[in-house]
Amino acid sequence: MSQTETIVHLLRHGEVHNPQGVLYGRRDGFHLSDLGNKMAQRVAAEVGDREIVHMRSSPLERAQETAAPLAEARGLSPVLDPRVLESSNVFEGLSFGEGAWTIVKRPHLWHHLRNPLKPSWGEPYDEIAARMMAAVHDAREAAEGAEAVIVSHQLPIWTTRLFLEKRSYLHHPKTRQCTLCSLTSIVFEGDRVKQVRYSEPAGDLIPVGDRSAPFSAGGAAEEERP
Repeated sequence: MSQTETIVHLLRHGEVHNPQGVLYGRRDGFHLSDLGNKMAQRVAAEVGDREIVHMRSSPLERAQETAAPLAEARGLSPVLDPRVLESSNVFEGLSFGEGAWTIVKRPHLWHHLRNPLKPSWGEPYDEIAARMMAAVHDAREAAEGAEAVIVSHQLPIWTTRLFLEKRSYLHHPKTRQCTLCSLTSIVFEGDRVKQVRYSEPAGDLIPVGDRSAPFSAGGAAEEERP
């Protein structure tokens, strides 16, 4: 007997208005830019006709604003789920306009870079994957036989993909396949992961040079600046 196929899409939020180049992390008050809103509208136009019956979103403004057009198209009210929040980070609030000099000029921060496998500068990857997967399975159950969308952030989404593909968490942010408003789609057969797909419904709107993460202090400070 074949099992029911369910798809849970992890949608990264759109571009954020952040002219000072602040590592905003979990801070409130950072909203989508005009381009970010166009990206969110594009996602709704591209996938709004799919059988999406359930939505969840990070409580942060940029995620809720990204979810809004698709939720309206589908007639849904997204569940605000703190399990899909951005990861915590000791560098939150710093400006990375000067690139690597941001860390070099602050010797008291150097010890946070001692263990990139954990990572030592923020929330452990295993904990990110665990909370994300808990939300994914809840979304799968809510959308059984159809599709669900979870709006989250680059590092949590990429960590989830590494977990599902049984790959090492050690990576450079520029290698992440998780652009603005991209979809990382987890295909389930019953409760078993059958496939992970990736697509960029708003890919043509991403400015040249913004397709990979900015300076990251060895991976520490990548999320979120664009």
